[in-house]
Amino acid sequence: QVQLVESGGGLVQAGGSLRLSCAASGRTNSGSARGWFRQAPGKEREFVAAISTGGGSTSYADSVKDRFTISRDNAKNTVYLQMNSLKPGDTAVYYCAAGATRTSIATMTSIASWGQGIQVTVSS
Repeated sequence: QVQLVESGGGLVQAGGSLRLSCAASGRTNSGSARGWFRQAPGKEREFVAAISTGGGSTSYADSVKDRFTISRDNAKNTVYLQMNSLKPGDTAVYYCAAGATRTSIATMTSIASWGQGIQVTVSS
């Protein structure tokens, strides 16, 4: 099983930027596609973005398209989520996920591992 650890969260003003990182260890070839989800208080966990094993294909939720960018550095076993033009509605705990394919992550049909989550707070 692959272990995932998120970093880079924090407090930012609306309109600002943050970059989240997700470092993988263990069986990093297990569930090689990666994704990000978020969960706001009182709401269900929702899909944010996903990236294929090689990094050539990406998927985004409509709510973050054109503001967030997912990328990966396979040499470092790390996935990133660059978040720009942040809004108070982006406030949530963000989770990294590993899965078999980008599509299986985006549809939450096959998640092999979850990170512990990291808080992102956007103030108005």
